Amino acid sequence: MDRRSFLALAGALATLPLAGRAMASGMAYKPGLVTEKLKAGETVFLDFKASWCTTCAAQERAIKALKAENPAYERAITFIDVDWDQHGKSDLAKSLKIPRRSTLVVLKGDKELGRIVADTSKGSIKGLMDTALSAAGA
Repeated sequence: MDRRSFLALAGALATLPLAGRAMASGMAYKPGLVTEKLKAGETVFLDFKASWCTTCAAQERAIKALKAENPAYERAITFIDVDWDQHGKSDLAKSLKIPRRSTLVVLKGDKELGRIVADTSKGSIKGLMDTALSAAGA
């Protein structure tokens, strides 16, 4: 392999972890979406995250693994990704008093059922997802 091909391949491989980190676990937030889903009776799991945040990436891996282990999560819960860089100072973040990126929140109706801030433990995240699953009646 010549030097140019090697460098091109190495560059492409170096971006893979970043590409994986940017993958979403839920639908992208837009103003009004959370209210719409809650009014429809859905259980909402909010993931306040940034593409550059390593804690967010670790939470994302745990969420994806848990969804793979139990498809009921995906069927019963509405997952919404909130881009911290775009919406960290939004009315949604202010109304929920979101302190930082890497915050996970479960909502049903007009109630917050639980939240995790900067915790990457699969067990903690599973507990929050199980709370959402129970609220969804699944």
